[in-house]
Amino acid sequence: MTRNWFAFFEHLPDLLWNALLLLAAIAAGLLIRFIVRKFLLFNYQRSNFYLFNEISKHLHGPSGYFLPLVMINILMPYLRLDKLELHNFDRLIEISLTISFAAMLINTIRIFEAVVYHVYDIHRDNNLKARRIRTQLQYIRQLVVALIVILTIAAILLSFENLRKLGTGLLGGVAIGATIVGFAAQQSLGNLLAGFQIAFTQPLRIDDVLVVEGEWGRVEEITLTYVVLQIWDQRRLILPISYFINNPFQNWTRKSSDILGTVFLYMDYSVPVDEIRAELTRLLSGTSLWDGRVNTLQVTDAKDRTIELRALMSAKNSGDAFDLRCYVRENLIKYIEKNYPGSLPRMRADVLPSKLQMQ
Repeated sequence: MTRNWFAFFEHLPDLLWNALLLLAAIAAGLLIRFIVRKFLLFNYQRSNFYLFNEISKHLHGPSGYFLPLVMINILMPYLRLDKLELHNFDRLIEISLTISFAAMLINTIRIFEAVVYHVYDIHRDNNLKARRIRTQLQYIRQLVVALIVILTIAAILLSFENLRKLGTGLLGGVAIGATIVGFAAQQSLGNLLAGFQIAFTQPLRIDDVLVVEGEWGRVEEITLTYVVLQIWDQRRLILPISYFINNPFQNWTRKSSDILGTVFLYMDYSVPVDEIRAELTRLLSGTSLWDGRVNTLQVTDAKDRTIELRALMSAKNSGDAFDLRCYVRENLIKYIEKNYPGSLPRMRADVLPSKLQMQ
């Protein structure tokens, strides 16, 4: 019976034999991917270990190309092709394997990045270390991905003998070409070097709160050449990365996320400062926006018609500080308007008796 099967396959036409062999290789590769994914998902459901899910999510796509290509490469000696056809097909599979392997490497880097993001969560209150590591990792990931793409293209080109000879013939012009490219791309190279400096000296990090060009926002993304700042009203301010090396800017979360907020009130000289100070304490004690560190009310200026009251308070981050300032400002005004309306700013005038009345 076995001999009959061998005889059947031996007498198949070459085209049908090759098609069946390729289909078998592709099916085997996809079957291996299916088994591995089911294994990962099964272990993820049992243990809830996030790494299984990240591997399945990021490697499922590229492995659908890589594993069938590996199986085709293994079964290639059994294909019924002449020498030239086999050489060309082998070159095609080699290039496809190189590209799919590069995709596997890039997605493996994304798995590593996801693991680091899970360990260093920037949504925690004390997230300074997490933001520092994420900033460095994001920049390094972009650089490594770019390097993998360049090396993949180089490997494909060098696999062709005629391109290798062409490259050898052009070596004499490389220095001139590099000089021309250097002058033409000096701004881009400057941004790239600025990116290195920012990634490791870190004057700003992912999720830092900055004031740049008069705009308040959070660092949403840092790429090799530019920084994306998410403005408070959902706009995006995009600046070249070299801007942050050459220009001053405010970083409200450089050392920690906690921050002080101020509220200025301009009142009449008759305002009872001690009562306003007590009301400020009551307001701060009644809200979770206040972190309990700073609570101060002082008279910081005296003008010809009003005095300036400054309420100083603290919050765990800039978002809470903004909401806390609005909350305190609104409720202090309500309190003064209700209890001490005469302390609101007002104009005074002295009416002197006229000469006629004096007579």
